[in-house]
Amino acid sequence: MKYERLEIPDVVLMTPQVFGDERGFFFESFRQSGFIENCGNYTFVQDNHSKSKKNILRGLHYQLENPQGKLVRVTRGEVYDVAVDLRQSSKTFGKWVGVRLNENNKSMLWVPPGFAHGFYVTSGEAEFQYKCTNYYAPGDEYSLAWDDPEVGVEWPFAGNNPILSKKDADGLSFSQAPKFIGYGGE
Repeated sequence: MKYERLEIPDVVLMTPQVFGDERGFFFESFRQSGFIENCGNYTFVQDNHSKSKKNILRGLHYQLENPQGKLVRVTRGEVYDVAVDLRQSSKTFGKWVGVRLNENNKSMLWVPPGFAHGFYVTSGEAEFQYKCTNYYAPGDEYSLAWDDPEVGVEWPFAGNNPILSKKDADGLSFSQAPKFIGYGGE
């Protein structure tokens, strides 16, 4: 596994070594010891799987009292995946990073606790899978506005307006969104 720290060093792009031939392919998608060495000592407690159609934007979601770290990947199709640092004590507070995850590159993105996370489907449809370090807590979920000008995420819409849930359409501005105080950070 190749581990690459992005512009926000706590967010790590993980790319496996894929072995393939005419029969198909094999790769190791997760190894706890390598993950701990490169991303931190986290335990995953929940796995999720979603399917979305082209132009769907999900996010930017986070939990404040029960923060979730997420190890995300795409097993079918492609998404543009985004993490926004909401840790007030971090040098990268308010900054964002984005990467393309797809079934061909088989890359995964580690989004640590303290970040808002979301993705936009760029293919006809996409299946998105992720491991979480904390359980989903419906009363603790927040949505940061995907189009907040202060954060300035550059989504690859190519002229298409994203399809949003009501929760995501009503997302909070960066100035209004609750932040993580004294939580991790570089």
